[in-house]
Amino acid sequence: MENKLVVFKSKEIRRTLHNNEWWFSVVDVVAALTDSDKPRDYWYRMKKRELEATQFELSTLCRQLKLESTDGKKYQTEMANTEGLFRIIQSIPSPKAEPFKRWLAKVGYERVQEIEDPELATRRTKALYRAKGYSEAWIEKRMRGIAVRAELTDEWKKRGVNGEPEYAILTSEISKAAFGVTPAEYKQLKGLERENLRDHMNDLELIFSMLGEAATTEIARKQDIQGFGENKVAARKGGRIAGEAREKLENETGEKVVSPENYLSEPESRKRLTAKKSRKNND
Repeated sequence: MENKLVVFKSKEIRRTLHNNEWWFSVVDVVAALTDSDKPRDYWYRMKKRELEATQFELSTLCRQLKLESTDGKKYQTEMANTEGLFRIIQSIPSPKAEPFKRWLAKVGYERVQEIEDPELATRRTKALYRAKGYSEAWIEKRMRGIAVRAELTDEWKKRGVNGEPEYAILTSEISKAAFGVTPAEYKQLKGLERENLRDHMNDLELIFSMLGEAATTEIARKQDIQGFGENKVAARKGGRIAGEAREKLENETGEKVVSPENYLSEPESRKRLTAKKSRKNND
């Protein structure tokens, strides 16, 4: 993907996708949060000061990636991912960095609260979905889907599936059998990039996703499935149960369940779909 710019109060912060994760130019962030006319020097002194004060080397949070400079050429640039960037911001002694520090403290406090009372996390998740404009009915299905998914991954863990990327492979098997498309193909259909696919599903899509995963969990338990290979077969069977139910509904209604519909804002949705059509035409 092409490098993109993030604008922070008229300051351009360069970023790039690396291993499917955003990495940001540290010098650009320093410039935005300090108004220094020599951000590279400021960053150098900051690293030195942090090392002397805490024995921690901020550069260990960074990696060198190529970014386009003002002269149009690409140079190796110190970049940090979101987690690393938050740690770096904590070391910036500037009033402009204070809102970020207070926000991080608030998030940390809320996380501690959620560990003590997991229901808080559920309530906050629901509140976030409401703020984005989702209906109460959709939110309830989405929350139930999250619980069904957690139950499935817990079962996989017990039965010898070794986390990612094996979870992703099994999920792809369920999706292919249930909907006829993999999650990656599904996201492409909806014009999504890095967004969560299920946050952009309609009610029926969520229901059949849950059915496929719940069926897979039940098959694994009843048949005492063990290991990645057997779980892959079970995932295909569970997905097929949802797929057959979907096909019956489609035959009755004459309408497809799998839809390009999503919950992006209208301008953003139109922009993505236009870009997608343009790429298809160019191909």
